Amino acid sequence: MSKRTLVIGASENPARYSNKAILALRRNNHQVLGLAKRKGRVEDVAIETNFPEDEAIHTVTLYVGPQHQPEYYEDIIRVKPQRVIFNPGTENPEFAAKLRANNIEAEEACTLVLLSIGNY
Repeated sequence: MSKRTLVIGASENPARYSNKAILALRRNNHQVLGLAKRKGRVEDVAIETNFPEDEAIHTVTLYVGPQHQPEYYEDIIRVKPQRVIFNPGTENPEFAAKLRANNIEAEEACTLVLLSIGNY
């Protein structure tokens, strides 16, 4: 089943984990939206600079540190994804508590590992 995923902190740089995650998500037939400070593209996935409006998003996967996450809190809670994945280095207990208070699953995990073991 395709899980529409928003990658926050998306990068065109192939050395970045967000780039690897976009490619792995696409290989696993998930719809992907990219969000970053700079527009770009990773294969067929556009990286936008504005938070997507009225998108049915299943999962948000974070590749931005806790210090850069507050600007996304309201938008993420507004779109009500089923879960938010805090990849290594993005752990944020304050935001995780806000998500849970809004009935959104907060998961500390690695998107690449979840995909590789079939648990995405």
